[in-house]
Amino acid sequence: MAEDMLTAPREDALLRHYVTDAAGGDLMLEAAPDMAVHWRAMLAGLAVAGTGDFAPLQDRVARQVQDLGMAFRLAGEDDERSWPLSPIPLLIGSDEWAGIEQAMAQRADLLEQVIADVYGAQMLIKSGAIPAPVITGSTHFWPQMAGVTPPHGRHLHFYAADLARGPDGEWRVLADLCRTPTGAGYALENRLALSRATGDLLSRMNVRRLAPFFAAFRQGLASVCERTDPRIALLTPGRFTQSYAEQAHLARYLGFLLVEGDDLTVRDDRLYVRTIEGIKRIDAVWRRMDTSLLDPLEFDARTRIGVPDLFHAFSNGGLAVANWPGSGIIESRAFAAFLPRLAQEVLGQDLLLPNIATWWCGQPAERAKVLADIDSMAIGSAFGEAVAGLDDAGSHIGESLRADQRAALMEGMERRPMDYVGQELVRVSTTPAILNGRMVARPFTLRVFVTRDSKGGWRTMPGAFARLSAHGDVRAVLMGEGDLSADVCIVGHAPQSPVSLLDSSPSPPIRRIAGTLPSRAADNLFWLARYLERGENTLRVVRALLGGSIEADGGSALDQGTMGRMTAMLVASGAARQIDLAGSVTALARAAIGSSEDFGSVHSLIGNARAIGQGMRDRLAMDFWRLLAKPLAKLEQQAAEPMLERLADLLDRFSALSGLAAENMGRSHGWRFHDLGRRIERAVTICRLLKSFAHDEASADDLNVLLDLCDCQIMYRMRYLSGISLYPARDMLALEAQNPRSLAFQMALIVEHLAALPSLRDDGMPEPPVKIAATVSALLASASAETLGSQALEEMEQHLLALSDAVGARFFLRGKEAERAAGVTRLA
Repeated sequence: MAEDMLTAPREDALLRHYVTDAAGGDLMLEAAPDMAVHWRAMLAGLAVAGTGDFAPLQDRVARQVQDLGMAFRLAGEDDERSWPLSPIPLLIGSDEWAGIEQAMAQRADLLEQVIADVYGAQMLIKSGAIPAPVITGSTHFWPQMAGVTPPHGRHLHFYAADLARGPDGEWRVLADLCRTPTGAGYALENRLALSRATGDLLSRMNVRRLAPFFAAFRQGLASVCERTDPRIALLTPGRFTQSYAEQAHLARYLGFLLVEGDDLTVRDDRLYVRTIEGIKRIDAVWRRMDTSLLDPLEFDARTRIGVPDLFHAFSNGGLAVANWPGSGIIESRAFAAFLPRLAQEVLGQDLLLPNIATWWCGQPAERAKVLADIDSMAIGSAFGEAVAGLDDAGSHIGESLRADQRAALMEGMERRPMDYVGQELVRVSTTPAILNGRMVARPFTLRVFVTRDSKGGWRTMPGAFARLSAHGDVRAVLMGEGDLSADVCIVGHAPQSPVSLLDSSPSPPIRRIAGTLPSRAADNLFWLARYLERGENTLRVVRALLGGSIEADGGSALDQGTMGRMTAMLVASGAARQIDLAGSVTALARAAIGSSEDFGSVHSLIGNARAIGQGMRDRLAMDFWRLLAKPLAKLEQQAAEPMLERLADLLDRFSALSGLAAENMGRSHGWRFHDLGRRIERAVTICRLLKSFAHDEASADDLNVLLDLCDCQIMYRMRYLSGISLYPARDMLALEAQNPRSLAFQMALIVEHLAALPSLRDDGMPEPPVKIAATVSALLASASAETLGSQALEEMEQHLLALSDAVGARFFLRGKEAERAAGVTRLA
């Protein structure tokens, strides 16, 4: 794209005033006359007093972005990127915003009626107000939806539009977004990060708050459900989608279940989520996936992420969906050419916010105009798909096309003119941003959001998502390489009342349960704990291997037998390979921690835990996720002593994660599965440690290492002054129920957790996990330190591994088997 399609010249018709940046140069800010005072107050509050230095502010905002876990993913990338937030917000006056709110409500009304007509009476098509090819040519038109009426007749619950402000101060609509509008969560996160970084500045500036908008959306969606206390889900394509972090944040903030297609099932034309308590009814879905992906039996049989028979669930009136499938027909560039005319036809009004001028080439006169003025227009695909002469589905300035592109374009327009549109070039106003500590001007677009409230009216978010473009088409994607985002603050003269998601409606019944726990979430919490426990145990073995023991016998080197058993444990756990044993102990330890090729290394285990955490951000506290997502630092290539310091740092991180889970997680079913995973993993590890280091011929070094690995050295030495001995060590680590590192302690908690989890049986009989846990507890109760040899420990270990499998088979998502679990009678 040529630069003049993106940026406005700094010579604007609006008021200009100047501020001095950190380098001493002048940077012009564009602002309306009545906004100059607000801009000056904002910039004075953001910069370091007396210096005009914005670098400290940039650092504070970056820290808040990291603490909040704000991230996004570019198309084609596996790893997430930190969210690029400019510390300077975009300011818009409340009077100017009132006009945008009115215009957005008008536009939402128009689109709602147009969508209803397209899939209903089709009078606009019959009258010629909308040419039939504009509908049938769109990939987002679904004939299956014809005649399918949504609850209360509401096709749209959440609508967005991309706006640009021209050099003359006039706002234009670049695009309408009705399928799965993205960005509202990012707008909310931008506000949270900026508020934390700037203290009470936004409050002093009388900035309008965002919370009432989200409360209105939640109440509006609930109002069209059949039940008065509905269960609402946010349906995501999964953690690899570009905006998954935003979706998780919204689900957590709104109290919606974050679900994927595999979590759901349709029975008797009702949608249910598979949970640890059986299947539970879903009343409404906020979908964040395209219509084509929703139901493979009805829309696109190639998809594997949808829900079979979902079409029947919503078409028969048993499920509210935001937004209604098929509403994406509005989003094509071709449709934009007819909206001004449709506003008169449907509403009897002119659009309060005009579109960028668009000419659809499916009409002879419009095609002739585009061909005549092609060098001064942006030429694009009418329906968002790649077409002849254009390398992608975006817009391209006609005069910038190469000769071969122009020839291909002309040929394509001759053959299929309905596939092309011409649009006026967009000259976009700029806003200040901080980049590398300096203030710069960046062209911006706004994504403005509208929702229905509980009465069916429209509410516009008093703020927006601002994208500050680095290059390329400002309408191309939500975020691109080098782009920034900014908070959008609507400022007024009156102070804002403190508000949150609390509302003035009658208080709902008080609850003391945590809510529905989907099977997949329970599975993730269980294995998250197991991976973390496994990683901590590997670190303890490595520390002992490097000589990190507190043993008081003179600090002499461990015997070779003990060393061999530790290295064998690392190999057996997958933390290192046998080939590493021929090298130095330090090399082996380094591989066990940092290897990316060994599945049991600390690096791999943290990676697995992080991947699980990414898929359940809606259920993890920010502090927990921040520690979990922290990259694993590289190990020095020196001797063992520096590695011991790094090991201590890593163990501190694991301890912090354990502490957050123990102290900050509510004692819900989710916490029980997390702790159950930790207890089963620790119990299996204790069995293996006792077999390796507390066998009948165990040496003093073996027992010292055992006490180190189980963090029981001090406890043992305070109790037994005569020195270390086999049977007391066995008893302490296997049979002492008061020791939090003993096998008996783990089994007591495992039995407690399983007893507290729901049963699907109606006959009162224990389920398989309960039976297996009871068996292990009975074996422990009948054992003694003298009889607890390798054979008995091996038997217990096998029972524990079977227990893990039984927990998975009973509680976790296992495809269709989840629907046929014995005794499934609880439908809610």
